[in-house]
Amino acid sequence: MTLSARGLATAPIMILNGPNLNLLGQRQPEIYGSDTLADVEALCAEAAAAHGGTVDLRQSNHEGELVDWIHEARERHAGIVINPAAYSHTSVAILDALNTCDGMPVVEVHISNIHQREAFRHHSYVSQRADGVIAGCGVQGYVFAVERVAMLVAAGA
Repeated sequence: MTLSARGLATAPIMILNGPNLNLLGQRQPEIYGSDTLADVEALCAEAAAAHGGTVDLRQSNHEGELVDWIHEARERHAGIVINPAAYSHTSVAILDALNTCDGMPVVEVHISNIHQREAFRHHSYVSQRADGVIAGCGVQGYVFAVERVAMLVAAGA
């Protein structure tokens, strides 16, 4: 299936989560809240379903696995929502992989407002490729990201 032929009815939105997000709801709840990754998946599935779509949510603590999944998304998914977590600030490899996703919507999401945190968190390599960046909205930011990807897919972006 070509990218231009993919819509939400035929291809899911890939939602990628980087390191330590497997501990969402347990790790630093004062920053990241008490919702779990399973809660995020349920929110995203509901948001995608409202647009006739589905999601494929994955999490890895390994940069190479995230790169492999981005390569897979090029062939099988309608768009990507990515919370690269700490890899936002360090991974040229993830940026390079996202740059191979020509014509595919990519929205970056961060649960916390990275611009109110340590200075090293203010820069994201992923933002250079993202069609949108959502930060500081808690897990609700994932819903906003899914909705944005759905709108971009519908517009043929």
